Amino acid sequence: MFNDTPIFEFRGPWGVPVQIGSSLVLLALIFISVTGSPQEVYYDAIFFGLIVGSIFLHELGHAWGCLIQGVPVRRVMIYGGGGFCEHARSTSPREDELIVAMGPIVNAVLWAVSSLLLPFAPDGDITWILGSLAWINGVLLVLNLVPVMPLDGGKLFHLLLLWVMPGALAMRVAGAVGLVLSVLWIPAMLACFLFYGMMLLFIPPIGLHWRMLRGAQMA
Repeated sequence: MFNDTPIFEFRGPWGVPVQIGSSLVLLALIFISVTGSPQEVYYDAIFFGLIVGSIFLHELGHAWGCLIQGVPVRRVMIYGGGGFCEHARSTSPREDELIVAMGPIVNAVLWAVSSLLLPFAPDGDITWILGSLAWINGVLLVLNLVPVMPLDGGKLFHLLLLWVMPGALAMRVAGAVGLVLSVLWIPAMLACFLFYGMMLLFIPPIGLHWRMLRGAQMA
């Protein structure tokens, strides 16, 4: 689990504790242009808020997947590299399927709803906000489905493998695929920054995938 220092905590829906990590400040500095014009700062702040709000709803999707199955939620953390939902007891693979899937499902719904509303929105800020919301959640959806740990795609890929092969082999296969993609992630991230100005604070853990490939237990 990512270790970040919480700087703020509040009770979210269903009484779930929600913590804001200190590294979220760094993400804000990346997205909000403090040297730009007031209009640029205004739009940057809205865009940043849409990102944080989408991540928050994504993690609430995981929390709902826990609670609907009777799994207590210890906390939801939002930080500079994304977010996570920490539950208070171990879960079975069948429980994990719904818990993990609910995050991307939330992003898919947000993308679909904002995209459907976009043609009917009046010109101006509303159109820009809906377009940005659709783009953000489309990116989050695709990104989260990449089969690397600890992203939802890596967890779902491992859970899918458990349906067709023994647990030890499923872990090795998931580790091998994740290891290759983790190595490729770094040049892909640099290319995104050079060509699109986008930089992620998340890098898949190469060591974890190596241990999975060797047959060690996942952390």
